[in-house]
Amino acid sequence: MQSTVQWLENVAFEAKSESGHTVVMDGSPAYGGENRGARPMELILMGLGGCASFDIVTILKKSRQEISGVVCQLKAERSEDVPAVFTKIHLHFVVTGQSVKEKQVAKAVELSAEKYCSASKMLTDGGVEITHDFELIDLDAV
Repeated sequence: MQSTVQWLENVAFEAKSESGHTVVMDGSPAYGGENRGARPMELILMGLGGCASFDIVTILKKSRQEISGVVCQLKAERSEDVPAVFTKIHLHFVVTGQSVKEKQVAKAVELSAEKYCSASKMLTDGGVEITHDFELIDLDAV
């Protein structure tokens, strides 16, 4: 996997992925940014949410669960010291579907956390405490 990051101006950068996608990153106004894009640490957090959500969706589809939505809400705490690394991250999944089994969702969350999510593994190996929970919205019950 490869990527390039090019400085645009001030503290704004454009990242290009090997697959041809671009993302603009910018620092906060306190550091000369103009809010043109996400902060780099926000992208790490979003990447974790994307990685874990990918796992949840693929595991639930393989177990033939009729999901219609998966949302991952993340909350992170960072160190007060520089570098201001993540110290704790909580992932809350909201899974929506018809006749989705709670046991299957719990298993998918556990498998993502403990086996499949490479972003989670990388962060926990680096000392970040990561926790997970979920809620299930059953459209049959609504």
